Amino acid sequence: MNDLKKIEIKICLGSSCFSRGNRIILQEINSYIETKRVKDRVFFHGAHCFGDCNDGPKIEVNGKLYCKVTSSMVLDILNEAFGF
Repeated sequence: MNDLKKIEIKICLGSSCFSRGNRIILQEINSYIETKRVKDRVFFHGAHCFGDCNDGPKIEVNGKLYCKVTSSMVLDILNEAFGF
């Protein structure tokens, strides 16, 4: 796995995104990382407010911003990023 690049995932920690569901998205991402055993391939961290709060909840994966993220979107977003 040394030849695989790290996937950077940022989750907005702003209060608006959390009130719109990022608390659940955070749990979904952590569960995915554990279930798929990709902890060594990911840099997952929080970020302070991505702006345009009406488009939240937001996550960023390898520089690509996803808006109005729902639980049902997380699996597809992460599978695409990790190549599953």
